[in-house]
Amino acid sequence: MSLRLGDIAPDFEQQSSDGPISFHKWLGDSWGVLFSHPADFTPVCTTELGLTAKLKDEFTKRNVKAIALSVDPVDSHTKWIHDINTTQKTRVNFPILADADRKVAELYDLIHPNASTTATVRSLFVIDPAKKIRLTITYPASTGRNFDEILRVIDSLQLTDSHSVATPGNWKDGDDVVIVPSLQDPELIKKKFPKGYTAVTPYLRLTPQPNKP
Repeated sequence: MSLRLGDIAPDFEQQSSDGPISFHKWLGDSWGVLFSHPADFTPVCTTELGLTAKLKDEFTKRNVKAIALSVDPVDSHTKWIHDINTTQKTRVNFPILADADRKVAELYDLIHPNASTTATVRSLFVIDPAKKIRLTITYPASTGRNFDEILRVIDSLQLTDSHSVATPGNWKDGDDVVIVPSLQDPELIKKKFPKGYTAVTPYLRLTPQPNKP
């Protein structure tokens, strides 16, 4: 099944390094980052899981839960976690799904036969508290994920969900944002954006990020 933005993230029950996971119940009212790995004991993925553990406070600040997936079983995950903790000088503080039966891989279309008939591709999903998929990224096996970009996108999604703005290219938290073109009422604009705005063109209107002092 091919998942698209706005689709409800498929629910599932599966074993993990932290015990059984009922996915939607586990997410609760949090945002989620679900990301898959070709296999345990792979070098790029070892660095990624270590980095995710180190970013725990950043994810928590954004009300985000991280969960990884590999088609290997729980006992393999346990041994891999020891390696991750040792080599990356951290402590894995999130579950790794054990998807030996490929149940989750099939739900999320993580087996791409032209890349590998057995291993999951390195896909990532950002899921909001309504369980809707808000971002999908699929990386080749040779390229490590950019978790700064993932946090940046989550910041953008959470900001644009609560204000009538979009974020321009290369935007970072604290930069100016764009007033959405659908907002045209001058009085409403003045009310929503008391700091004012700069009209570069009639459709490109820049304003200071509204949730910053």
